[in-house]
Amino acid sequence: MSMDAAAWNSLHRVMNTQNGPQRLTKVTLKRIAGFAAPHKRRLMHFLVLSVVSACLAVATPVLAGHVVNAIVNGDSRSTVFGLAGLIALIAVADAALAIWTRWLSATIGEGLILDLRTTVFDHVQRMPIAFFTRTRTGALVSRLNSDVLGAQRAFSGTLSGVVSNIVTLTLTLVVMLSISWQITVVALVLLPVFVIPARRMGSRLAALSREAANHNAVMSTRMTERFSAPGATLVKLYGRPDEESVEFAARASRVRDIGVKSAMLQSVFVTALTTVSALALAVVYGLGGFYALKGSLDPGDVVALALLLTRLYAPLTALASARVEIMSAVVSFERVFEVLDLQPLIREKPDAVAVPDGPVSVEFSHVTFAYPSADKVSLASLEEVAMLDNRGGVDVLHDVSFRVEPGQLVALVGTSGAGKSTIASLIPRLYDVDGGSVSLGGVDVRDLSMASLRETLGMATQDGHLFHESVRDNLRLARPEATDDELWSALRDARLDDLVASLSDGLDTIVGERGYRLSGGERQRLTIARLLLAHPRVVILDEATAHLDSTSESAVQEALAVALAGRTSVVIAHRLSTVRAADRILVVEDGRIVEQGTHHELLALGGRYEELHRTQFDAGTVEQPLPG
Repeated sequence: MSMDAAAWNSLHRVMNTQNGPQRLTKVTLKRIAGFAAPHKRRLMHFLVLSVVSACLAVATPVLAGHVVNAIVNGDSRSTVFGLAGLIALIAVADAALAIWTRWLSATIGEGLILDLRTTVFDHVQRMPIAFFTRTRTGALVSRLNSDVLGAQRAFSGTLSGVVSNIVTLTLTLVVMLSISWQITVVALVLLPVFVIPARRMGSRLAALSREAANHNAVMSTRMTERFSAPGATLVKLYGRPDEESVEFAARASRVRDIGVKSAMLQSVFVTALTTVSALALAVVYGLGGFYALKGSLDPGDVVALALLLTRLYAPLTALASARVEIMSAVVSFERVFEVLDLQPLIREKPDAVAVPDGPVSVEFSHVTFAYPSADKVSLASLEEVAMLDNRGGVDVLHDVSFRVEPGQLVALVGTSGAGKSTIASLIPRLYDVDGGSVSLGGVDVRDLSMASLRETLGMATQDGHLFHESVRDNLRLARPEATDDELWSALRDARLDDLVASLSDGLDTIVGERGYRLSGGERQRLTIARLLLAHPRVVILDEATAHLDSTSESAVQEALAVALAGRTSVVIAHRLSTVRAADRILVVEDGRIVEQGTHHELLALGGRYEELHRTQFDAGTVEQPLPG
């Protein structure tokens, strides 16, 4: 490696260190070693090959010096050819080692990325819904990308670099001192001129790099939010495009200015250090030539010293920033561990059982519930706030008790914020109760396996969320093994088969982000088709027909009549006309069940239900009832 290349590498390392010095603890080291353990054998091979490669790097300049001495001394051609052949052999061996080392480095690094990413991904999937409602998606994705890559660099780059550089530096110093300790000392005296500017200039460039990264992150977040279908709609309705364009351009201009300034600083820095390297070589050739003319040093030794000089400065500059690199990698590991240390509030018991076979009842027994505070489910760094909101722990459900018999349809009604959706979210165990119990088929949901819960329950929510995938993939989320015939059957029941058949790619049509290529009613019918495909024994509908027009709603009600027949059903509705045929209606207010009975019983009671019913129908509300 040339000395100007060493300057670039040193500068690059310091620039890309995004964190200040950190303390390396034994606990962190132990956890890092745990991830490294599966790659231990390849890691040892990697380090050994790095050491051998470092030895070969020092051997070539020494042999080059011998070639010069052989020529000057008039040795036989066989000697010169032998030395040249040995240099060629070393070059070939070094190339082979480089490829082998690169393969090991890639295998270890990519394997570590796989291990870290899958571990974090699986862990995040086990987090409760409260975690996702608080966390910024971009911040969480960053842990799976930039932080995982930063941690990987500790093994594939920094570790091998430190080992090979120490070996190279040690061997180079030994050989140079054995050739001429005077020239070696002079070369070391020039070292501060080479290293100190690298650290100082590198720090300035690192600050500029961080500022540019922050601006880019803000612009990226703004683009992600504004370029999504709902974001673009919001901007067109309420946004200020001119002001947003000015703000975006200001940040982009600052990034441009930083780029120009960074380029000039780098150029000045590398040019200066290249000049220093040329001066160092001049000293070696001048002082070495002086000793050679005196006869105290062979000409070949002068050449060897000049070549070894690059092997001296390059590892020294690399090792000068090694600690910062290592600490940066440790910080990346710690940011990954920070997510892994956030324990899920909802956990499956080791001895979890399946939901009993046959029709399933749903029972709430003296349930109290409070949404968890942020410190239990989130991290300040993932919410991108200085301190977590410590509010929480206030009961939103109070002593809720009711039972839905197998095959019954029970409706939850009440004003917005009364607690209806909260009650529904406790059945599939999106949250756990704080007091009392929720049971399916007579078994507490906390004693059931997650897989059994998913097989038993089917839920359609008001937002009708879809992934940016095909119609087929969105449907098969409910049943991955479903055949195309079964998909079309579910679409027919949801009165959506004609629409999908008319699409150019049919079942392979991509629905767009959140399904925005479909209308609101079409999205909702597709989610209902997904529910029908699952064939659940317990159905939960949370305003599942909210986005349907009268024609679509009538069609879907017919499909729901099939879907709900013989199944235990819990239906949440703001529109009371949709639940008149329910076996029982529960009126929820302020987290309590204040009334319950059939539609006619509650009207005759003249209480809160009658008031809500009168208010809605005085406003002229007319909708299709849910199937009885």
